[in-house]
Amino acid sequence: MIEPAQIPLDLPHRPAMGAADFLVAPCNRDAVALLDRWPAWPGPALVVHGPEGCGKTHLTHVWRALSGAAAIARPALTPDAVPDLLGSARAAVVEDADAGIDERALLHLHNLLAEEGGHLLLTGRTAPAEWGVALPDLASRLGAAMSVAVGAPDDALIGAVLVKHFADRQLSVEPAVVTFLLARMERSFAAVRSLVAALDTAALAAKRKITVPLARDVLRRIEDH
Repeated sequence: MIEPAQIPLDLPHRPAMGAADFLVAPCNRDAVALLDRWPAWPGPALVVHGPEGCGKTHLTHVWRALSGAAAIARPALTPDAVPDLLGSARAAVVEDADAGIDERALLHLHNLLAEEGGHLLLTGRTAPAEWGVALPDLASRLGAAMSVAVGAPDDALIGAVLVKHFADRQLSVEPAVVTFLLARMERSFAAVRSLVAALDTAALAAKRKITVPLARDVLRRIEDH
């Protein structure tokens, strides 16, 4: 089994509090620092934005474990449903808030949490100014909210996550395999999860270790699909 120390990485680990270990790196350090400041946020809302697969969802799991926040799915968010969706929680998370949402419901959720001294965490691919919000009051609230970007993971972070996923599955993988994959794979956490799962399945089916030739075959099959 590969140990992270066998690959030159300088990334501290932080517990994900109920999820897998979260790796802090330059691309997400500012967002982690702001989440760590909770509940001493200067305002009721924080927006974390960045490209798909950059780790926003993982960050929301970390914060939910800290805050006891309710996870509210966009389709369920309607003005009348807000109190029930919150329940007794004084914090809430809404992911992909830029992907189409009931603006009046989101405004109601924001205002209700603000009145109760609670907090709202939103995620999206872009900053709130680019969401095209039509409701003036909501646009004003989002414009006043803290906003922090999470960048796409770099090679060091993707390499560390690869190592961790292999270790989680108790897979024995040589460092050369990780180096080979890093040069050819998509740079996202979602891609790491699916690739390691595919390698695990292929290795079991062939009753062989994960090697560079096997990794090449799996990558080729993924590309063909």
